[in-house]
Amino acid sequence: MEKNITTSAGRKTISGITLTALFAALTAAGTFIAIPLPISPVPVVLQNLFAVLAGLCLGPIRGSLAVGLYLLAGALGAPVFAGAAGGFTRFLGPTGGFLIGYLLSALLAGLIAGRPRTGHSAPAWRIILATTVAFLSIYLPGLFRLRQLMNLGWAEAALAGCFPFLIGDTIKGIAAVAIAPRLRRIIAELL
Repeated sequence: MEKNITTSAGRKTISGITLTALFAALTAAGTFIAIPLPISPVPVVLQNLFAVLAGLCLGPIRGSLAVGLYLLAGALGAPVFAGAAGGFTRFLGPTGGFLIGYLLSALLAGLIAGRPRTGHSAPAWRIILATTVAFLSIYLPGLFRLRQLMNLGWAEAALAGCFPFLIGDTIKGIAAVAIAPRLRRIIAELL
């Protein structure tokens, strides 16, 4: 009996580590879809979708760890940021606040949606709220950094770093709301 408990706990630990690494890798893979906009120093990316999904699907701790691992890899020079760039200096540039926002979004999505549990599904309103708050939380540090670095007013910062992305992020949010419940069920069985 004791051997089965240890084996089960070991499997769950390995599954948790693997899923955390997988979401970090998915977030990094989002760098291959980066569309520059002529009106903004911030490109359209998929990393924000994967950061939000990490929180929704893994919960606040593992989701934040996945995004933190992605950010650490980028800070150490791995080409995982938009435009296949890396290095700590990206945090000091116009998109640095958005990168920090990814971590905040995973944490908030996980806190609101809750950790996935077997036999328990989060209500749809909770997934929708978590997704909405998570996407909005990316904008807060992003716009603050953009405004500070480029010496813009709040309206100018919103025109450069928010409004051009709302339609795309709404579509990504709808995709996250549609995908997350099924992924949460699958992940709950593994954890």
